[in-house]
Amino acid sequence: MGPRLCTIWISIVLSAFFTQIAFSQTDSALFYQVKGRIIDGGTNQPVALASIFIAGSSVGTVANTEGVFVLKIPGTYRNDSVLISCMGYESLELGIDQFDNEHNLVRLRAIPIPLEEVTIVNRDARDLITSALENIRNNYSTDPMSVTTFYRESMQKGRKYISVSEAVLEGYKSSYSSIFDMDRVSIKKARKSSDFKNRDTVILKLQGGPHTMFQLDFVKNPGELLDREMLPYYEYHLSRQTIIDNRLAHVITFHQLPEIDVPLYKGNFFVGVEDLAFMGAEIHLHEDHMDRAAEFMVKSEPSGAKIDVDKADYLINYRFFQNMWFLAYVRSEIVVKVNWDKKLFNSTFTIKAEMAVTNVDSMNITRFEKADMVRKKDIFVEQIADFEDPEFWGDYNIIRPEESIQRAIERMGRNSSLSSPPGAGSNR
Repeated sequence: MGPRLCTIWISIVLSAFFTQIAFSQTDSALFYQVKGRIIDGGTNQPVALASIFIAGSSVGTVANTEGVFVLKIPGTYRNDSVLISCMGYESLELGIDQFDNEHNLVRLRAIPIPLEEVTIVNRDARDLITSALENIRNNYSTDPMSVTTFYRESMQKGRKYISVSEAVLEGYKSSYSSIFDMDRVSIKKARKSSDFKNRDTVILKLQGGPHTMFQLDFVKNPGELLDREMLPYYEYHLSRQTIIDNRLAHVITFHQLPEIDVPLYKGNFFVGVEDLAFMGAEIHLHEDHMDRAAEFMVKSEPSGAKIDVDKADYLINYRFFQNMWFLAYVRSEIVVKVNWDKKLFNSTFTIKAEMAVTNVDSMNITRFEKADMVRKKDIFVEQIADFEDPEFWGDYNIIRPEESIQRAIERMGRNSSLSSPPGAGSNR
């Protein structure tokens, strides 16, 4: 028993060799692009990770942590509207024609929950969790779906970015009612920028990043969080209520029991008041027994070094569409320290990964063959090539890079000694 949500592979860098693979895309359709920045209407502070979708569709994206977004809208939706939502805020719908070409400042109104609207329930929080598990079949698709997602993985040594990798993924989402059919993911289009120097004596590699993002769908894969055998290892409290997509949600706080001697988790589940659906979760590796976290999360250690996991945080959001909830956004952040036996200074690494579901298709479903799948043991950054074309993504929806990541990509593009074959990454 122990955390398996994300695995880190640590190894000594012996060379700068990377396998280079080109990914193709069919000719893109005409699309209309809107850009903007989302802020709190009261404080003028950025609203991070808001959802931006074409109203009544599954086409959309997610704002970055600075509230900045870009949404690429197929021509068939040109006369529709855009729906913007974020936890704790009133959803806002704007006509596409209300956006100008470049500068759009979108203000969201925070929703205080009046005391008279708070539903006082005489129920145990554990009972609510159990009821939500029993209602999965009613709240999530019982049929498989195809999804298009955008994935980004970045690595920092200290404050310096040393690698940023991005991809459009095609995913097969299996039925939430099936315990035998599993999610599958394939890389559609990808690129990376990296700046690994010879003086870097150790490099961290995130194993199975895209695969892990799908596995973090805790409704489909309850694992150490919600497997019924694991529920007794946690304590639950009904702490408050909030608003998600204009729907009232219970906030259920959980943490591992103090007598458990391995690192498990703490955080918040968000459960719908009306439908008892899991609407999302904030998950953190519990600080108790953090000194043992590396036993479960680190695959190998270089000689003469000790690896400590400082933190591991996860965010999972679902979205309500066509009377069902589906996975919308996943984010992970892991911080580790490399402590050398004979060195005064340690190295701190931060690995971040995020995935946004940008489209859902319940009609044209592809169940990938094993040869085309991303496996949990794959190292994503080693599977893709460098690419510097600013129009690389075409009409695919992506998460706009934070300013710091954008600067890092530009810097690494200038400094990288690696090269890729002409046209690698696209057939256009």
